[in-house]
Amino acid sequence: MVPVSIVIITKNEADVIAGCIQKARLITDDIVVIDNGSTDDTTEIAGIYGCRVYNTTWEGYGANKNKGIEAARYNWILSIDADEVPDNELIGALHKLKLNDSAIVYDIKFRTYFGGKPIRFGSWGRDHHIRLFNRNLVKWSETMVHETLILPENIQVKKISGLLHHYSVKNVSEYDIKGLYYAKLSAKKYFNTGKKVNVVKLYFSPAFGFLKNYFIYLGFLDGREGWYIAKTTLKNTWRKYHYLSRMANMHDKKQAVNDSFVVEY
Repeated sequence: MVPVSIVIITKNEADVIAGCIQKARLITDDIVVIDNGSTDDTTEIAGIYGCRVYNTTWEGYGANKNKGIEAARYNWILSIDADEVPDNELIGALHKLKLNDSAIVYDIKFRTYFGGKPIRFGSWGRDHHIRLFNRNLVKWSETMVHETLILPENIQVKKISGLLHHYSVKNVSEYDIKGLYYAKLSAKKYFNTGKKVNVVKLYFSPAFGFLKNYFIYLGFLDGREGWYIAKTTLKNTWRKYHYLSRMANMHDKKQAVNDSFVVEY
């Protein structure tokens, strides 16, 4: 086994988590699951596969991932989601790492799926993230959404071979629901940090995002799925700034932000 703790945050992931854990078990003997009130069999499945499961309240993606880091047995952390599955090449590469320098973090390439189709172009086709790091130097930012790793200045980023296969959405309807959820979270984040809306962000940013995704990054080569991704990216960017504008207007009128903007994972 690799001296790495795998940390997964969950809520109602019973349909995907077994595949994730089965591959994770080929990497380590320490898998930490931080669960936010699942009402399906997520925690039971995780327990059957020998994970250490912690039931906790939702404090945001970054905060809950940091809870998993604190509970880990090893200092080296591999952070993955329940719908992400390491392939055999990545597993083999992890077993070959020496992990003797805590000032190195490892960047992993993703292969993201729309339904059962792997997406090879557009922004999804370029997806990669730093997911392996040492907790003595690196933690997650504690934002509600779009959490990032806080990296010291002297950190070195290295790529590692293999892929994390990300089974992101099953269909257009699920993608739209997820997009609305993240748009509201992003709007709240922007509102809380004092970010303002202007015409460029509300109208030109969504259009440019579509053009970049579909044409510049060749998303059209992914066929119908590429079109859905580019179109929904445009829609979600507009939603994000639309909700931010509504919250700003309510604030200017000294009205409380209503419950339609309160979202939880």
